[in-house]
Amino acid sequence: MKKSTKQTSRDKYMVPAVEQALKVLFRIAQSESAHMNLTQICEQTEIHKGTAFCILHTLRKYGIVQTAGRGKGYTLGPGLIGLSRRFLDSLSPTKLAEPLLRELAVKSGATAALGLIADQNVFVAAKHEGGNPLGLTMRVGHRFPLTYGCHGKAIAAFLPEKDRDTLLQEEKLYFHGDPSKFDRNRLEAEIIQCREQWFAEDMEETVAGLNVVASPVLGPNQRPIGYIAILGLPSAEAARQCGEMVAEAGKALSRQTGADV
Repeated sequence: MKKSTKQTSRDKYMVPAVEQALKVLFRIAQSESAHMNLTQICEQTEIHKGTAFCILHTLRKYGIVQTAGRGKGYTLGPGLIGLSRRFLDSLSPTKLAEPLLRELAVKSGATAALGLIADQNVFVAAKHEGGNPLGLTMRVGHRFPLTYGCHGKAIAAFLPEKDRDTLLQEEKLYFHGDPSKFDRNRLEAEIIQCREQWFAEDMEETVAGLNVVASPVLGPNQRPIGYIAILGLPSAEAARQCGEMVAEAGKALSRQTGADV
């Protein structure tokens, strides 16, 4: 019985040589060992040995694969860095956050900001100010302690327990403003609430008259890499109403940066 060679509407546009080259690349990338020899590649991709050799020879010319040494097979090559750089640049949290910050600022009428972690501090990486002429002005690049206010609570809530315990051993903790006001029992309750709601609050704790809500931003390893916050809300009630909005923005940015949220 003759095997059907009927193609789907999408398959008819496929280029076999390109498809085979991609199969080779993905197979090498998914290998558990550091390298694969020609025989292994052919067996696992079901590509003829002569064809696979030609594909690998061509990919080597452009640095997409490289040999691991005589008789040791093939690994992915440095040419992939050039191919991926533009894509990786587009994954920058700062660029990805821009439309989210704009939307948060417009909807809340306040200032929306992205902060990124740098050692034991966070710095303002991007911001968008709402239409309120009395809104808060914030300087990009400004640094705060990691534990400062609600962004500190949001970050601490999603740290691995061991790392959070280490953080809480620091001499000065700014979760509730001045370190002398720090209340561990209160923080533990706030962390539980933040993990459930995905946002934390600062109701005039760090700065008099300033209401803020913040959500964590997670990276590919599920660890916090920063936060998104709405600052300068007119009341505690307004801040709480914006909590869900900032939480959704934090989750959206986390997914875009590779977190499983």
